[in-house]
Amino acid sequence: MFPRLACAIAGVTLSALTSLHSIPVQAKAPVDPGALHTDELKDLFFGEALFNAYQDNYVDAISALDTEIKQHRLLDDPELDPFSVHFGQAEFAVGDLELSYRMHQEAGRAMEQVLQGNVAQPIKNEAAYRLAKIHYQKQQFANALHALELIQGRVPERVRADEQFLRARVYMQLGRFSEAVELLEDLKGEKSLQGFVEYNLGIALLKAGETEKGVVVLDGLGRSAGSGSAKQALQDKTNLLLGNQLMKEEQYDRARQYFDRVQLSGPFSDQALLGAGWVEANAGRYDRALVPWQMLKQRRATDAAVHEAMLAVPYAYGKLDVHSTAAVNYGQALDAFGTQVDVLSQSINSIREGKLLEALRRKEASQVKNWVVELRKLPGAPETHYLLDLMASNDYQEFLRNYQDLNNLFERNRDWLQSLDAFEEIIALRRSYYEPILPGLDVTFRQIDARIKMRLEQRQRLAARIDNLLVNRRPELLAKSDETEARLILEQMREILAYNPNLSSEETRDRIARLEGVLKFRLSREFDDRLTKAYKNLQELDGVIATLQETYQRYVRTRQAATHSYEGYTDQIASLRGGLNRAQDRIDQLMARQGSMLEQLAINELDQRRAQLESYQIKARFALADSYDRANELQEQREDERKVEQYREQVEQMQQSAPVANPDGEPLPTDNPPELEAPAQKGAEGVETADDE
Repeated sequence: MFPRLACAIAGVTLSALTSLHSIPVQAKAPVDPGALHTDELKDLFFGEALFNAYQDNYVDAISALDTEIKQHRLLDDPELDPFSVHFGQAEFAVGDLELSYRMHQEAGRAMEQVLQGNVAQPIKNEAAYRLAKIHYQKQQFANALHALELIQGRVPERVRADEQFLRARVYMQLGRFSEAVELLEDLKGEKSLQGFVEYNLGIALLKAGETEKGVVVLDGLGRSAGSGSAKQALQDKTNLLLGNQLMKEEQYDRARQYFDRVQLSGPFSDQALLGAGWVEANAGRYDRALVPWQMLKQRRATDAAVHEAMLAVPYAYGKLDVHSTAAVNYGQALDAFGTQVDVLSQSINSIREGKLLEALRRKEASQVKNWVVELRKLPGAPETHYLLDLMASNDYQEFLRNYQDLNNLFERNRDWLQSLDAFEEIIALRRSYYEPILPGLDVTFRQIDARIKMRLEQRQRLAARIDNLLVNRRPELLAKSDETEARLILEQMREILAYNPNLSSEETRDRIARLEGVLKFRLSREFDDRLTKAYKNLQELDGVIATLQETYQRYVRTRQAATHSYEGYTDQIASLRGGLNRAQDRIDQLMARQGSMLEQLAINELDQRRAQLESYQIKARFALADSYDRANELQEQREDERKVEQYREQVEQMQQSAPVANPDGEPLPTDNPPELEAPAQKGAEGVETADDE
């Protein structure tokens, strides 16, 4: 009763909204049985299901529609139910809702029933498309193609483009890129698929071997994919793809422009900065490579591209022979890697302690923007920045949604179990209220019922008498009480005179006859008026009796409702409670399995990142030592060059001054320091020789 009341309230609200926002049109469009839309809402409970569907509350919408469909089929006169107007739409909409809720098996069975049913071909075509979509989401591409091949003739216009786009993606997954290119070429200009068609077309052309055509298509998309964050992200992804593709082909100048197109604040900016640096590094311009790498190095320390940039920056400095700066940067990278390795170890321990699943079960997981990042702010929660790529993958998202749906079902069942306790309490209160007063009401009701039956019998006799008067004219039956009394007195007087003839006289008999004649004349003259009045009074009596009978029926229904409000629920509630408890046990097992999969995937991801950081640590240690050696060698070489330069300056100063003669007349000997001696050279036989030897 209470869910029905809630349904009625929601339905009234929806009806009011529909009436406020309805716009009159000249021609009414035909009802689309597969759309969750109705121009004129007739059933309030169907409106509640639509409301839940538009709010993405698919469980409530599916359960409401299933309940309404089941109850509608059990009705004796279903055409009298307002839900009959939406019945066909509701049957088809359940499949859509189950597909939206990822109930692939149920939705697939519903679509197969439509395909096997006696329905119009356009509806069958739409069902085949939706069945193919189910197989595609389950990565059953051959089955998806088989479902698409069931389509014959015209496809409903509202899914025509989606069906063609799905077919093209199926062809791409099956390696039939040429056929996919033909379909995608026809879809150019479709507003609802703007950007996505061009992206898939470019990929298909690249896979089909038409590299230049694919680059041209992707280049156009990379210049302008449209407005909006999603289209901008698609544009950045396209430019990043082109940049990496051309860099693999060693076309560095062309690759640079695509990396430069990626916006610095987008989700692909880190990979773009890293790629831009490697383009310059592969071209030998290490000084230019430092610009994007230095920018990337200052970003979030948990990103894989940032980690690679921490090693790339000192690598570039080493190529520029700035080994001391390279050594400093290698040291900074070692410190950062060590810190992140500790963070990853703590995160893995946190996941094993169940903190990740505890965080995923929180309501904020579906209500807070960027909740994946916000989880790291919870006490003991793992570092989720390392899990962004993993959580963005389709497989992990599927596992995560399944886990959250199971958790929602678990909480919903728990609430339902509490509701059953509340229902039992309400039933007990009703029983305690009605049972003491119903026996007294039953006694009063039986008395009233006996009087009603007696009055009904009297009415039936009166009706039969009036009907008889229409055929047999008997005015005496419509006499009034005084007239009937006078007639009876006259009859008694005649009996007395007949019994005592001595009392009879002609005058007396004449007077009695005259009175009887006057009475008969009056009854005969007023017969028609009295019969009409009696008929009208009978009609008024029928109205009173109808009211009485309605009151009688209302009392009977109220009496039955009072009894039914607390009787017959014990077995039903016990059955529901047992089913919910069994479902809770099953959900608990499934949640444990699904949660274990989520934890294992997260731990494997963090283990890989930790292993990568540890390998980076090893490389950084060796590079740090090598940079220190090279820096020391360079410093020693520069020190030697400085000493040689100082000695040469001293020699030049001595030569510029006046020479001092030897007393013996011989020049003073000049000893060259080892730094100024000519380097020894090896001859043809490998023996060291000197130029001045």
